[in-house]
Amino acid sequence: MQGPAVFIDAEIDDQAQELRKFFKKLGAEISEEKSSKGIEDDLHKIIGVCDVCFKDNSHTPDEIDAVLNSVVSIIVSIPLERGENLILSFCDKMTKAKEPSLARVCLQSLWRLFSNLEVTSPLRYHVYYHLVQVAKQVNQVKEVFTGVEQLKAQFAQCPPSNEQMQKLYRLLHDVLKDTNSELASKVMIELLGTYTAENASYAREDAMKCIVTALADPNTFLLDPLLSLKPVRFLEGELIHDLLSVFVSEKLPSYLQFYKNHKEFVNSQGLNHEQNIKKMRLLSFMQLAESNPEMTFQQLQDELQIKEEEVEPFIIEVLKTKLVRARMDQRARKVHISSTMHRTFGRPQWQQLRDLLLSWKTNLTLVQDNINSVAVAQAELAQRQ
Repeated sequence: MQGPAVFIDAEIDDQAQELRKFFKKLGAEISEEKSSKGIEDDLHKIIGVCDVCFKDNSHTPDEIDAVLNSVVSIIVSIPLERGENLILSFCDKMTKAKEPSLARVCLQSLWRLFSNLEVTSPLRYHVYYHLVQVAKQVNQVKEVFTGVEQLKAQFAQCPPSNEQMQKLYRLLHDVLKDTNSELASKVMIELLGTYTAENASYAREDAMKCIVTALADPNTFLLDPLLSLKPVRFLEGELIHDLLSVFVSEKLPSYLQFYKNHKEFVNSQGLNHEQNIKKMRLLSFMQLAESNPEMTFQQLQDELQIKEEEVEPFIIEVLKTKLVRARMDQRARKVHISSTMHRTFGRPQWQQLRDLLLSWKTNLTLVQDNINSVAVAQAELAQRQ
């Protein structure tokens, strides 16, 4: 995405009149004469008809880009307190282009506007919201959104309201869910984090979307943190919460039983049963690996309900995720576990980590003592010589 443009070197009034003439020639209902009410009224009229250029085939996208560039140059010259309606109207017009090449021009125009507004301007939020909408049309979302931290940094000087961020997070989730499910999950978790204990009960739909997105994402395996989100807690006792709990801490048989009892519910959420089984097998393997440093192929067949010829390919798939470090002994038909990511991280895991750190500390103390002993011995030897 290009940075701020160098705008047309001409008087604003002259630019406005040229724009009036341009749109008039395209058939827009606008006078060629400048408004007696001033530049803001000129701009109001120009923006009102600027989308006529999206229906014109006589000009190239580059020419349309230059025209919109001129419109933006006038917009940013208007004082902030009088420019809100003009900016909102322009942003709305930029979402009207149907032709992909022109939609990309609109995306560029919105980016210019966003980049040229003061970082303290609350209007940047509105421009960015429309930027995301247009970016979705031309599959360019990654050009305007790379992550939550980047998003927060962009608005650090003038943070949007909580309600505005919720609206933006919902839009981002919608545009990302089909192309980047992992990032969509992070956005939805961030959305749920904007609710407080007082209003968490109103986040039911968002909470359900968050759970479904996380379960469907083939790269999301640590699901335990979702249970601590206030809006998710309000779903306790409902099927969607029960299903999440299965993915958090249960094994494959529990999911299969849940699906048998609530098949229609699972399918109604847009979740793929076969993909769920695949994910539950991997999660079950991780849980087994926590307490079994060594497992036989037969044990995996029984626990994961897979055929003998499927064991080795499954282990290879597990290793590709890098969630488990292990070595496969094909001859002995065993798998040796080096380490695994815990599915949940509660008090037992903290205790295990504490014990491990204490063990390291003790070993390091022994090493230091040995080094000191060697140093003393060498010093004594040197004195004797």
